[in-house]
Amino acid sequence: MAWIALFFAGLLEVVWAYFMKLSDGFTRPGPAIATFVFMFLSFGLLAWAMRQLPLGTSYMIWTGIGAVGAFIVGVVLLGESASPMRLAAAALIVAGISLMKLATP
Repeated sequence: MAWIALFFAGLLEVVWAYFMKLSDGFTRPGPAIATFVFMFLSFGLLAWAMRQLPLGTSYMIWTGIGAVGAFIVGVVLLGESASPMRLAAAALIVAGISLMKLATP
């Protein structure tokens, strides 16, 4: 159950990062409020998962899902660059997440 919570915490990190971008530096109230709501939910699930999972594993996987997910959202929804170097960097993050998951009992 902790792994599922951690996965959803990572997805919610992507959501709050997206709304933070839409908030335009917290100058738009709707997206700014959404940022804090999804941030609270993401942190809550992360905290719950950390009750059963190691700190390093939890935090690395949470930030990794958030980083790669935000990269994908940026490319797909915001028209950001998907250069080979950026794709390789995202692949390295996914590889790191996978190794960390395999190394955790």
